[in-house]
Amino acid sequence: MQVLVVNAGSSSLKSQLIETDGKVASMKCLAEKVGTDNAFMSVAFAPDFQKTMYNIAGLSVVQCLQKLLEVLGDDPESPISGIDQIDAIGNRIVAGGEYFTKATLIDDEARANLTKCEELAPLHNPTADACIDMMRKLMPNTPQVAVFDTAFHATMPPKAYMYPLPWSYYEDYHIRRYGAHGTSHRYAAQQAANLLGRPLRDLGLITCHLGNGGSITAVNHGKSIDTTMGFTPLEGLMMGTRSGSIDPAIVTYIMRREGKTFDEMDEILNKKSGILGISGLGSDMRDVLKAANNGNERAELAIDMYVYKVQKAIGSYYAIMRRTDAVVMTAGIGENSAELRERIFAGLAHMGMILDKDRNQVEGAIGVNRVISIDDSPIKICVVTTDEEMRIARETDNLVSQQ
Repeated sequence: MQVLVVNAGSSSLKSQLIETDGKVASMKCLAEKVGTDNAFMSVAFAPDFQKTMYNIAGLSVVQCLQKLLEVLGDDPESPISGIDQIDAIGNRIVAGGEYFTKATLIDDEARANLTKCEELAPLHNPTADACIDMMRKLMPNTPQVAVFDTAFHATMPPKAYMYPLPWSYYEDYHIRRYGAHGTSHRYAAQQAANLLGRPLRDLGLITCHLGNGGSITAVNHGKSIDTTMGFTPLEGLMMGTRSGSIDPAIVTYIMRREGKTFDEMDEILNKKSGILGISGLGSDMRDVLKAANNGNERAELAIDMYVYKVQKAIGSYYAIMRRTDAVVMTAGIGENSAELRERIFAGLAHMGMILDKDRNQVEGAIGVNRVISIDDSPIKICVVTTDEEMRIARETDNLVSQQ
């Protein structure tokens, strides 16, 4: 089955065309900085995946997806000659609330419920929904599936997902912890089990999805039992532009002192805080690490805070797990930054998570799943290259094939 996977963000678009029978990608697309003058989109086709760059300045994420569909139909290097050869579309949706606890075929009822989930992930869901609507009009006979980041976390017990608020807020507004990055956490857990040569159902894992957004999940016997993101993707770790968990009274304090509106305060917490807010440089950890190594004190503080919060989250999940067999690092920072991995695990060795510095630093290992702890580390440390798109494609194939 030819599945087009669409991963639409607030200012980015990731997409792959995947042949699920052979589990291979024949097209990869990445659009970044969408909405800015520096926006660009790369499209690459198998077998060599040479990138062709497109100027997408002034385009929205939906318009970038339209451009990609045009390229797929018109480019002589494309593996398909027209979009009618796409058998199904798999959409990554960040938040499914309590309406969706598993991948779902998008019909009119499901689409209506997707709208109700938009406020749970205001930076991501509305854009993803707009892409779905565009493709429903352009390709009305092509089935679409929604695969939810929150679905993996549906196994959390009430003691983990409930907030200590008046009960009516849960009954009336469904306010509870939903988590995010579930597709990545599920994939990372299974890949770690493969690395360790043991069934996932027998393992206790702490999976760390560390990128511009970040979350950590306790995975017990293959099921999520707790995760750092909450009602929205704002809670939890310090992130690229998001504050993560803070004293909620800070919000009302700033609003009173500076006369901020709800929308202005939401923008501060989601788009102006985190690594960006502390460093003053930007949200890209690579730039902040470079500045810190050149003596920038605010950049160093941002990194120290980030590492500290990751360490605390790992430690807290170690405390609630009956046993922990491995910690798994994935996503942009988790996979690619040997320096940050070393900083994080330097503070966790006393808990039995002992990094092998040579394995951690080995050149040419990016993109390779591997164990980077010493041989006799009581708790193994794994690095896994996340492949959310392949997971989404497989779930889409499974669901559409049942129809």
